Amino acid sequence: MTTIWPLPIIEFRRLNTISESRPAALLTSGPAWEAVASMVDLPLVVQAEPHKADHDFFKELAGNLPPQVEVVYGVGGGLASDAAKFIGRTNNLPTVVIPTAISVDGFFTSIVAVRESGSVHYVETGPSDKLIIDWDVVRNAPVNVRGAGIVELLSIVTGLLDWRYAAERNKNTPETRFMPWAASMAAGIAQQAFKIADGVGLGKVESLKNLLDLICMEVRLTNQLGHNRPQEGAEQIFAYAIERKAALARGVPYADLIGPGILIAAALHGQDVNPIRATIASAGVRLGQLRRDDIRDTIKRLPQYVQDHADLPYTILNDLEPTDEMIDDVLEKTGL
Repeated sequence: MTTIWPLPIIEFRRLNTISESRPAALLTSGPAWEAVASMVDLPLVVQAEPHKADHDFFKELAGNLPPQVEVVYGVGGGLASDAAKFIGRTNNLPTVVIPTAISVDGFFTSIVAVRESGSVHYVETGPSDKLIIDWDVVRNAPVNVRGAGIVELLSIVTGLLDWRYAAERNKNTPETRFMPWAASMAAGIAQQAFKIADGVGLGKVESLKNLLDLICMEVRLTNQLGHNRPQEGAEQIFAYAIERKAALARGVPYADLIGPGILIAAALHGQDVNPIRATIASAGVRLGQLRRDDIRDTIKRLPQYVQDHADLPYTILNDLEPTDEMIDDVLEKTGL
């Protein structure tokens, strides 16, 4: 770690109060832009709707930016935000992110998650220069994405289990050594997520504000540590491994991958998954978007997946020996 990054500047305001005079590039999605286009007046030079987070695709977008662009906007979810941060950093331009839901912690981070060689890699971009949140927009987002960022907090539960698991086997790197004080702080953040889930699912602004605060605290902690081990374990690896297979049928949002991953990781660690499952569901996150055969096949090949991608953090998956009986047991316990 050479830099401890801050959070972006966060402004809470109505989107129709934005006054932008700089020629802008817009990264968004069709549904997100449809929801806010009438509120946001931007002097657009170019607009794109990225459909994937492949590293080469992001490089292509960044390399084809018109020279007259002076600011990059990302409006919508995590993909639009990551694309905007990557393009802005590559072209040394300021970046403004407008989330239409509190769906990922990537809005607040200094990194972008790109897909490369069948896995996820992080590119350091620094945080966006500004984040603008209109609570009326957020609370009216679809229920399944409105507060889906709660899975980023619940992944701390399994992330900590794997961080400690790796420490007990002396498998953490010197840079990611287990720190009890950091684990304790992360656990406290996760504990609060269980308390706000119902309100998040109901779209209560106070609960959504609490969610934002907790995500900001999680990002501050991982920024300080210089790594994501407190909230990145087997649940994330499962999501990486199944993502491409799930996308063959149709695109599956990030939370719909991570939610099942959390349940599977918890079951593998011998935890009672019922409170976690109930919390995810009460927050409005969907747990039934993956095909059971895809889940089964992915669990079976996870040991090979982590072997093929040696840069992934050491987790319980590194020692997994999945049998048909074990997989059946995991599916029964998780209800997937």
